[in-house]
Amino acid sequence: MCVTKNFTMGPLAFLFTAIFSSGVGAETTDETDGEDVMVVRATAEEELKQQPGVSIITAEDIKKEPPVNDLSDIIRKMPGVNLTGNSASGSRGNNRQIDIRGMGPENTLILIDGKPVTSRNAVRYSWRGERDTRGDTNWVPVEMVERIEVLRGPAAARYGSGAAGGVVNIITKRPTNDWHGSLSLYTNQPEDDKEGATKRANFSLSGPLIDDVLTMRLYGNINKTDADSPDINTQQNGSYAAGREGVRNKDINTLLSWKIDPLQSMDFEYGYSRQGNIYTGDTQYSNGNVSSLVPTLYGQETNRMYRQNYGVTHNGVWDWGQSRTGFYYEKTNNTRLMEGSTGRVEGMINSDTFSTSRLENYKANTELNIPLKLLVDQTATLGAEWNREELNDPASMHATSQNNVIIGGVSGNPALRSSKNSAELSALYFEDNIEALPGTDLIPGLRFDYHSKFGANWSPSLNMSQELGEFFKLKAGIARVFKAPNLYQSSEGYLLRTNGNGCPAGVATGACYLLGNDDLDPEISINKEIGLEFTANGYDAGITYFRNDYRNKIVAGTDVIGAASDGGNILRWENGGKALVEGLEANLAIPVLPGTLNWRTNATYMITSENKETGNPLSVIPKYTINTLLDWQVNDKLSANAAWTMYGRQKPREYADIRNEVGSLSSKELGAYSVLGVGLNYDVTKNVRVNVGISNLLDKRIYRENEGALTYNEPGRAYYAGLTTSF
Repeated sequence: MCVTKNFTMGPLAFLFTAIFSSGVGAETTDETDGEDVMVVRATAEEELKQQPGVSIITAEDIKKEPPVNDLSDIIRKMPGVNLTGNSASGSRGNNRQIDIRGMGPENTLILIDGKPVTSRNAVRYSWRGERDTRGDTNWVPVEMVERIEVLRGPAAARYGSGAAGGVVNIITKRPTNDWHGSLSLYTNQPEDDKEGATKRANFSLSGPLIDDVLTMRLYGNINKTDADSPDINTQQNGSYAAGREGVRNKDINTLLSWKIDPLQSMDFEYGYSRQGNIYTGDTQYSNGNVSSLVPTLYGQETNRMYRQNYGVTHNGVWDWGQSRTGFYYEKTNNTRLMEGSTGRVEGMINSDTFSTSRLENYKANTELNIPLKLLVDQTATLGAEWNREELNDPASMHATSQNNVIIGGVSGNPALRSSKNSAELSALYFEDNIEALPGTDLIPGLRFDYHSKFGANWSPSLNMSQELGEFFKLKAGIARVFKAPNLYQSSEGYLLRTNGNGCPAGVATGACYLLGNDDLDPEISINKEIGLEFTANGYDAGITYFRNDYRNKIVAGTDVIGAASDGGNILRWENGGKALVEGLEANLAIPVLPGTLNWRTNATYMITSENKETGNPLSVIPKYTINTLLDWQVNDKLSANAAWTMYGRQKPREYADIRNEVGSLSSKELGAYSVLGVGLNYDVTKNVRVNVGISNLLDKRIYRENEGALTYNEPGRAYYAGLTTSF
């Protein structure tokens, strides 16, 4: 879009107007026949998405390899991405989440249309850092995704707390100016009837309500993936390690877009989703022992997540740049059967009574993108954010009951401990996309965050791109990234207890209490990467080295800080030691037959992933991962693909974290294995498309043992089919 300018503005007046107007955008000024013409330039955010640690998954990619239920199935095939549990223990291993560059799921920030999704924060945080959650990648139906942006390393620093590993931004389809609709059906049927099958149906409707002034988009979704059979895995200690849990989804979402004038628009959004599990017996205690209640719950819903989101966003194009301002509200009700909170029964269902925790998030932000000509062309970005998080979780805060005990000034009586906690996080940030020289781009950035409990944090960053001749480009970045303590770690009312076996390995005798700590420091990671890219005639290749120096990781403390009135050891959440994560990522795209047969490959090799004190990995991930896709466009209607993934060996923890593990840790490795899938897509007519395929064609299966690195199930051969009709 071009906008004619007929005035001049002094530098100070320009900056004053930009800051105190509503604003997002980036533009430069050229002269044409005596007129100033505003030409839109790339913003700093858009340029960051060109850094080496960034991958884009398109709607077309998703059509070719449709995920079974959760978008994480396809996100995991990007460089540097794996699926893991929250910690390296392997507990609840089948409930895996996005883990970027080995930093763990808690350091992956999930966004939907650029807005953080935080429902998993409504799930209790265990002594060893696990959450019983699938994460936040399953709130958008597969067919409603326009693209997914996966940002790793320094490029993710602009997004603030929780992005130390990276960011996954799920972009949904926008309203259209003409009426369009679709109905999609999908099923995935495993060959082994002990594995859960999937059925999914969704619809969408999009078009103008008032010409092109008011447009709308509506989608709905319902799907179900059955649970694995309770006895699918190996029996241990009289019971079975749990298989993959099932899930039921129901989603409805609507978006109204009002074009106030050609340069101003407002979006109004509402969404409601429900996710219910189908239980298979998983607990947080990893040796397989379960109570007599647990087997009676197989096949039932033991937890349900209800998420509602509201939002209003204003977008504007001005003479001085562009703007975006938004206000958002997200509420999650986490309704689940009561669980134990002490020692070996922590995380084990101990009641047939449901309790609800409620998490509410309020967010406001504004961002200005302003083109400048200060010696060289550049686009400055100024932004401000405000977030408030409120948690009320009576079941978790009151689960530990020691009525007549005083623990470091905290009462063991749950009636005297608050079930509520809240925090506010405000931020200002600045970035500048500078074309320093022809072929040389710099993006300096600085973000200032202020936490209502933990004070100020500065996050500087610098990303650069340098052309090396016609075909090569060098890209590099460095950033300081952080993660604020979560509401469980910082809540005095969240009290955990163990009779002794669950105490840290260094605490020789006695019971242990774990207290919240409101004097923590944020977790910090200094993320660095440097990459070389080659592009010519449809060929693309690149290699990137990354290194994250991680410190202040918040863990259950190992130092006794006092004794409770009953003699128990008192510990609290503390900032732990340092960790190092480093590795290599590579990609290669070859047009074997241009326009007909294309071959794409990416690979990740982990050089180091360890806690510097213990040598344990931050999460159990493969030593290397290779993803390759051969895509054949047979004709204008038929396409075929073959996708192959190879996972390197996975090594378990070597050092005990808790007392009952001393001398008993399993040394079992998970050896390298590969999975092959094939698929066909056929356009029957202009408005009818079918896709069929086979996943895990060679039927390579992994069965969970909950010992060593054998922490999850890799499902066997399955057959899928999908049908989409549209108008």
